[in-house]
Amino acid sequence: MTNMSKSSFTNVIEQVEPPRKFSRPYFTPFKGDGDSERHLKHYRSTMVLYRSNDALMCKIFTTTLQGEAQDWFHTLPPRSIQSFDDLSLVFTKEYSSYRSIKKKSDYLFNVKKNPKESLRDYMKRFKAKKAKIVGYDDSVASAAFQKGLSADHPLFREMIIKEDLTLANSFALAEKHALWDEAQRADKAPEHP
Repeated sequence: MTNMSKSSFTNVIEQVEPPRKFSRPYFTPFKGDGDSERHLKHYRSTMVLYRSNDALMCKIFTTTLQGEAQDWFHTLPPRSIQSFDDLSLVFTKEYSSYRSIKKKSDYLFNVKKNPKESLRDYMKRFKAKKAKIVGYDDSVASAAFQKGLSADHPLFREMIIKEDLTLANSFALAEKHALWDEAQRADKAPEHP
């Protein structure tokens, strides 16, 4: 039995037992290196049927913590948690620095093609960065893709001539240029003896 004097929960919470037919849902463990707000939202939505049972919400939440997060929980002062709101507050305060920062479309202007990078690799890297943006603005993304090229790149010059290019059109043009670049490199490669 847990020593109630050392528990972070008040005695009232500590003494509550789960309902008879309660079956603990599966939760992805939170280890302290993820988005605390996302974890909390998932927990609340999964435990929606038990929201009125504050003590159960507290006790089950602690079972979703592992590793550093579990260690952190055991450093809380005895009897300092009186409700699930208290627990949520200290949890999000502790782990708020790990929260995912929502990126906007203009973040893509930071993605530049490296001089030694192939056009195909630049496209792949750009697409990976774009995938992290929820609801990106197509015209901003297309402009950012173009701006990531050097001004003397043939694709950059071709994109300037075209008006209102969508990102899909920009990638299609880039694909043509990538094929041409690869063919040029193949022609310049020394022949094998």
